[in-house]
Amino acid sequence: MDELFSLHPSGLFLRREALDHGYRDRDLAAARRAGVITRVRHGAYVPSAVWNRSDDLGQHRLLCRAVLLTHDGVVALSHTSGAVMHGLRMWKPALQQVHVVRLDSSAGRCQHDVVYHEDSWRPEDVRLVEGVPILDPTSCALGAASLTSVQAGLPILDSLLQLELADEATLWSTFQNRKGWPRTRRLHITVRLARAGAESLGESLGRHLMWAQHLPEPQLQFKVYDEHGHLVGVTDFAWPEYGLLGEFDGRVKYGRLLKPGQEPGEVVFLEKEREDLLRRITDFSMVRFIWSDLFRQQQTALHIRQKMRVRPAA
Repeated sequence: MDELFSLHPSGLFLRREALDHGYRDRDLAAARRAGVITRVRHGAYVPSAVWNRSDDLGQHRLLCRAVLLTHDGVVALSHTSGAVMHGLRMWKPALQQVHVVRLDSSAGRCQHDVVYHEDSWRPEDVRLVEGVPILDPTSCALGAASLTSVQAGLPILDSLLQLELADEATLWSTFQNRKGWPRTRRLHITVRLARAGAESLGESLGRHLMWAQHLPEPQLQFKVYDEHGHLVGVTDFAWPEYGLLGEFDGRVKYGRLLKPGQEPGEVVFLEKEREDLLRRITDFSMVRFIWSDLFRQQQTALHIRQKMRVRPAA
């Protein structure tokens, strides 16, 4: 089946293309039983090796491409599917359905694995990303955030800004053009909370916790300099007026700090030395929280409040 695997990126092919190459339905069924191919959706297949090594987001990308192969350019990816293709950060996204916007003025509808939106768009909003027609990042981010809660939508919009796919002015102007569309009241809260500077999913969820628990808004990516003006460190959060620095300690973060040949324990020790230096230079306290703290919101907020202290004016 190598000739079928070379038709489209990632080895995707359609049933009708297999029949054109002389295969029969029973050949496809035998290949599926043998673990050679996997059905992505009705009438679309991919090599099983490709499917099995893909995570949930990767499998959704394959599903997106399979949907587009059967629509002859009359739709573009949007909402959650567009956000996935643009590489935006998402927390527990619903990936069972592909979200598309109609480009041919047809009515919207919902099928078992495709949602057709009648969203507003302009020709310049549609672009090709890796050969895939897709709405611009800001429209996709807003669409995806509109389908979920403020908590889950905030990482999407934060990452849009942090990855420099849009600035705050573009985000706001695009949101204004969506007013009157479904779910914009809740979306307005998410847009208002979005900030550039949150560099991970955990940091965005932490910011949501602080908002939900009525904590003061922190500064993001707070730079600490020594007496010579040399940068000695950057913290995820800071409340200078309360003498407090904050860090989110996710596993991904420590994995990112790990250099070739280093042991995890060494990284933790160096991070502790860094924290001591930052506290010594600033005379601030430090609060750290991990994934489980994000879902104990009241207890975590109380811990942060207990660490805060009002500093005298300079």
